[in-house]
Amino acid sequence: MNTKINFQKEYEKVVEQIKDGNPHSLLLHCCCAPCASHCLTVVTKDFDTSAFFYNPNIFPTEEYLYRLEELRRLTESMPLPRPVRVIEGTYCPQDFFEVAKGLENAPERGERCYACFTLRLTETARAAKTGGFEYFGTTLTLSPKKDEQVINAIGEKIASEYGVKWLPSDFKKQDGYLHSIALSKQYDLYRQNYCGCVYSKNHD
Repeated sequence: MNTKINFQKEYEKVVEQIKDGNPHSLLLHCCCAPCASHCLTVVTKDFDTSAFFYNPNIFPTEEYLYRLEELRRLTESMPLPRPVRVIEGTYCPQDFFEVAKGLENAPERGERCYACFTLRLTETARAAKTGGFEYFGTTLTLSPKKDEQVINAIGEKIASEYGVKWLPSDFKKQDGYLHSIALSKQYDLYRQNYCGCVYSKNHD
């Protein structure tokens, strides 16, 4: 029987290690403003953070643009320990459809989602490497509907391939998800009712 890793504690270990007085940069993949809200209050305490909006899975285009603008609005209006720059990745839905090919009917939280996580985190690692970031991570672990064990395993694998450090996390811990709901109300954030892709929209 596999023992689950407490990724909140793994995150705390990393934070303890970097308390050396030097700046440490993080490229944080953000799926949406509500999830980013709590996560940014956490990571900006210890990292010089840029929010990376790379989500070719989001359907339709209007939904994608709305979520991007909400993230920008949030980072401009929410006071944080350090300022956050939003970086938009390339929006090419075909990239998502290619990795989802043959998995169109897979259940939510299954293989299609894992392929989508891999696509988005691989591009985040590539962008982090190109941009000179020390760490990359994601807000995806905030959602109670997503498996942080799977997401962190994917992130760690990609990190070894790209030579960029993975920031382990389980942002829903310590009432992180509840905090995101409170912040969403405070900043009147759009809270979507489906993860993003056309398959999750149809499923919901």
